[in-house]
Amino acid sequence: MNCFSSTLQSLKTRLSKTWRQPKCPSTDDCIRKMWYIYTTEYYSAIKKNETMPFAATWMELETLILSEMRQKEKDMISHIWNLI
Repeated sequence: MNCFSSTLQSLKTRLSKTWRQPKCPSTDDCIRKMWYIYTTEYYSAIKKNETMPFAATWMELETLILSEMRQKEKDMISHIWNLI
């Protein structure tokens, strides 16, 4: 058993010297990469004087919400005038 144990230890030592852990990017690296891509796209769009697709969608959503709010206000004012 002792011989087996020493052989196993020897094998483990050799493998640990030659085997390399896979390098995975850290969370910080992923965030930096995402911000780099976002910033590059943003400034490219500004340089070309274009609107980014998600910004256009956001502005359309904002317009829709505001128009719905205005309609509710108009309905409320109309209702108040009907009560008077």
